[in-house]
Amino acid sequence: MQIPYELVLGWRYTRAGRTTRRNGFISFISGVSMLGIALGVAALIIVLSVMNGFQKEVRDRMLGVISHIEVFAPNGAALPDVQKTLSEIKQHPQVLGAASFIAAQALLARGEDMKGTIVRGIDPALEGQVTDLAVDLKNTALPRLVPGQFGVVLGGELARSLGVREGDNVTLIAPSGQVTPAGVVPRLKQMTVVGSFDSGHFEYDSALVLLHQDDAARIFRLEGPTGIRIKLKDLHQAREVAFDLSRSLSGDLLIRDWTRQNKTWFAAVQLEKRMMFIILTLIVAVAAFNLVSTLVMTVTDKRADIAILRTLGASPKSIMGIFMVQGAMVGVIGTLSGLLLGLGIALNIDVLVPALEQLLNANFLPKDIYLISRMPSDPQYADIMPIAVIALVLAFLATIYPSWRASQVNPAEALRYE
Repeated sequence: MQIPYELVLGWRYTRAGRTTRRNGFISFISGVSMLGIALGVAALIIVLSVMNGFQKEVRDRMLGVISHIEVFAPNGAALPDVQKTLSEIKQHPQVLGAASFIAAQALLARGEDMKGTIVRGIDPALEGQVTDLAVDLKNTALPRLVPGQFGVVLGGELARSLGVREGDNVTLIAPSGQVTPAGVVPRLKQMTVVGSFDSGHFEYDSALVLLHQDDAARIFRLEGPTGIRIKLKDLHQAREVAFDLSRSLSGDLLIRDWTRQNKTWFAAVQLEKRMMFIILTLIVAVAAFNLVSTLVMTVTDKRADIAILRTLGASPKSIMGIFMVQGAMVGVIGTLSGLLLGLGIALNIDVLVPALEQLLNANFLPKDIYLISRMPSDPQYADIMPIAVIALVLAFLATIYPSWRASQVNPAEALRYE
């Protein structure tokens, strides 16, 4: 198969030798453009992979405490028929487990210290079906939640802020009061701390209180569970499953999936990713448009060659194709090099960062501040493909004007002083 001469000449110009000072400088500028594209693409891949890793790490820690979907009655009331709702939920093929619960808010007091808390009444026997936290506590704290004994399991940060440990007593203050001859007074209940947990998510470690479902019903004067928590086979199908359940469940029920429970946080992360993508794409754009100066100098240097080709019968379209091939080669090589470099670093960042910390005697992620002791990374195909395509498109666009200028060279003018 005969290769078009436009490709052959374009590739030859791309790897132009350094036989003269002028050709050497052009080759240097071409290499800088290629390196700039490679570094820009690599930076985009690394930064977005680390951001994906942080998002996944926080999401996994969050889902260790909360469930994929929650079904609950309006206004914090008890569910009218818990068993019927449970059976209807378990009929969905995506449902892996379901457990009833009671959700409420209260104050927790220890001496003069008082904290606002999220109270969750659970069934210790079923909670392991819906959260990873319960799986971790099933052999330690959860068996101590015995109905009638009013034991509580506190988040680690909450326990530390109140200065309590296992065996200490705390006072739970329910928001709705009870009527006495002296007026309306809040309901108080002495509780015993039977354990604590550290999920790695500060919001829950500093506010969540677990107690037995029956004890919670007695304290908050409820007839039964206020909701059902659901775990799915695929957490990414939460919205679709929630929509299906909203149509299939009987009764007036509210349904909320995990993406809506922390909607503001996830929206902020997506906005940050989008802005970082735009900012770092500008780096790739600057490097790609360096090709304009490279090709302009190449066209000036090759005016005599262009004139000879024109006299031999080459069309302006062919001349334009030669220089577009040259620019496209720089873009392709730079993009592929950036992909290899970026993926190499992103996939091995768990090895490279500790080595860099040891070399610099520094700690980039103190665990007591970030609650994450390692740098996470999660390269995703959905991020990498747009990066590569944008880099190639920018490089191609940068070649159009210089290539058109080359096609407009007048052979007679170019050869006048040769």
